[in-house]
Amino acid sequence: MNTKIVIIDDHQLFREGVKRILDFEKSFEVVAEGDDGSEAIGIVEEHQPDVIIMDINMPTTNGVEATRLLVEKYPDSKVIILSIHDDENYVTHALKTGASGYLLKEMDADALVEAVKVVADGGSYLHPKVTHNLVNEYRRLASEGTGTTGAYGQVEIRRPLHLLTRRECEVLQLLADGKSNRGIGEALYISEKTVKNHVSNILQKMNVNDRTQAVVVAIKNGWVEVR
Repeated sequence: MNTKIVIIDDHQLFREGVKRILDFEKSFEVVAEGDDGSEAIGIVEEHQPDVIIMDINMPTTNGVEATRLLVEKYPDSKVIILSIHDDENYVTHALKTGASGYLLKEMDADALVEAVKVVADGGSYLHPKVTHNLVNEYRRLASEGTGTTGAYGQVEIRRPLHLLTRRECEVLQLLADGKSNRGIGEALYISEKTVKNHVSNILQKMNVNDRTQAVVVAIKNGWVEVR
């Protein structure tokens, strides 16, 4: 079955560009479009999409407010927020209202496709740059809270070789560095498909739901460096 997608963005040219990228995927079907968050509930009621791609800045009802209203009425809604803002406050606010993903508009086509696939499967997806910023903020707050650098500032990094293979440890470090699947593949000279397999194994072994959780757990345990 195809993944049914709705795009809501007030910039027609950008919306058309996103649709064009998604149309290249045979398993994707863009079933409707809208240009304001106020249309979200009506569009979802009519088309029952699997994933909603929502711009954060729109004139009448912004994407975060539209997501909140949508999730209140349809708790199973899977929304990916599109934004120009990489500040962690925007990200955390969007996630608290029920968004399943957060992408920067500087994304490449691969990131968009990957995000839709992950969110459609019930996971969460954050743009790699956003993940890195969140992790750094998490680390800063933890250090301030303890009054010391604590586990986050430790010099010795203990790779979790009791849990992951050496290659998986390398992939986990690159996830913490904010690398996309393509970036990890280029760094390790392996294919994106192999990277995806490694990431899937890491999530399963660490018993977490998504990449961000994996990175946060890894930092807390001193398994990766925050660079």
